[in-house]
Amino acid sequence: MSTEPSKTIDTFENPKPERDYEIRFECPEFTCLCPITGQPDFAEITIEFIPDRLCVELKSLKLYLWSYRDKGAFHEAVTNKILDDLVAAIEPRWMEVTADFFVRGGIGTTIVTEYAKEIS
Repeated sequence: MSTEPSKTIDTFENPKPERDYEIRFECPEFTCLCPITGQPDFAEITIEFIPDRLCVELKSLKLYLWSYRDKGAFHEAVTNKILDDLVAAIEPRWMEVTADFFVRGGIGTTIVTEYAKEIS
């Protein structure tokens, strides 16, 4: 597996798909760039989900988050993009992504975005 930033999210089979259980990833070293000023933005990203058939492989998640380091992104857009990419990769039963951006210019920002699989 590469140690370079990557947009690929690797997965593995859920070892207990018949049970609802929650997985929580805490990623305190997320960085991206302000699309206006080019200054770095720092955040703690928390990903919580109930898996269905697949789970997220952690090293690929680290490399995926690292891929934003040199990219300009508004807080709202990057948080929703992370959710969209993870949902596309694993199709969880439920997922929430929280991005708690550090204070810059006297303002801290927290974005919370959620997905719930429709039951048919």
